[in-house]
Amino acid sequence: MYDHQTQGEFFYAMLYGAVAMMSLMACCYLLFRRSNAVAPDVTSSVRLRRWTATFFACIALSHIWYLPIFFLSSNEEIMLNYFVGALLDFMTLIPSAIALLLVMLQDRRRPLWPICVIVAPPIVVLAVGFASRSLALLPLLYVYYLLLGSGLIIYMVREVRRYGRWLRDNYADLEHKEVWQSLVVLAILLLVFGIYSFAFNSMIREYIVQVNNMILICYLLWRVETLSDLSIQKLPGSEVAPLIPEQGLPIPAYAPISVPGCEVTSPDNVRTSPAQDLTLLLQKYCIDAQLYLQHDLTIIQLAKAIGTNRLYLSQYFSSQGMNYNAYINDLRINHFIKLYREAVAAQRSFAIKQLAHESGYRSYNTFSDAFKRKTGLPVTAWMKAASERGQS
Repeated sequence: MYDHQTQGEFFYAMLYGAVAMMSLMACCYLLFRRSNAVAPDVTSSVRLRRWTATFFACIALSHIWYLPIFFLSSNEEIMLNYFVGALLDFMTLIPSAIALLLVMLQDRRRPLWPICVIVAPPIVVLAVGFASRSLALLPLLYVYYLLLGSGLIIYMVREVRRYGRWLRDNYADLEHKEVWQSLVVLAILLLVFGIYSFAFNSMIREYIVQVNNMILICYLLWRVETLSDLSIQKLPGSEVAPLIPEQGLPIPAYAPISVPGCEVTSPDNVRTSPAQDLTLLLQKYCIDAQLYLQHDLTIIQLAKAIGTNRLYLSQYFSSQGMNYNAYINDLRINHFIKLYREAVAAQRSFAIKQLAHESGYRSYNTFSDAFKRKTGLPVTAWMKAASERGQS
């Protein structure tokens, strides 16, 4: 006859196996499926897919080496199994989790070798504990875990902010590119390992850990499939040095020789500053040609259109007290306002989403946020105020 304890263990065993199978299926999906099921219009990073698949495989493996606990009765044997499981986790699961967090940030390729240095001390502590059959060194492991978690949080917050600045300096459209949600992944990971480390012999702990694993798997699948691969937008030769004649680099006929702090001669033989040259080129090739209406326009594409490079164009925007994202969004919002006023003057019916799309926005949420940042009002409130001003 089933008692409550036996029934609880049975349900937990079912949940345990389901999470292991779920992680294994997610791993195979990311490795063998070529297109995205969640966001078919997004091209995700192959590198990120592989690292996420590796992390899922480590979750499945982790469930295998903790499996003997179900069949052990001796406290000493259970303790040794925990030692072995934790040791293998620090060799596989934890390094792959940290690597996954770093790979999400696509502004540069961060070295992954420091991860081996980070996990080396707990591996040594666990190996010594296993060999000596002693829990005496576990307090050191807890202290190191707290230091590791705190350091990882500080590092990731800083790097995510740096990544956000890089996005705004290089991309006009940020949907499918931001990764602040990676901090959510970090929080879940720390929660799971914290529960494992500080709560022993509790069935509630085991259920919480497995439910967290399921949430983590679902979240990472969504994140991988909705995060654009930004490496495919880095055109060959885009990260070139400044256009200086001594370097022998080809200079388009309409491009200025942009040497900071020097006056140069424009194509019309008028002596102007580098900033004035870029202002004129942006007016001609971006504003007048309405290039800013192109979806997913990058700073590399804009720099190529006006005959300069990303470095100088980025420096120009910085000197004007803005970034590339703010520049393009200002042009798009002004275009939206122009379309709105023309529609009102002609008494034509219109949809806000359609006007936003015609103004260069693929995502209405992105448009709404940009509009509020520029005008200080939600778009509907601004339109209502504009209508009232027109009637008065």
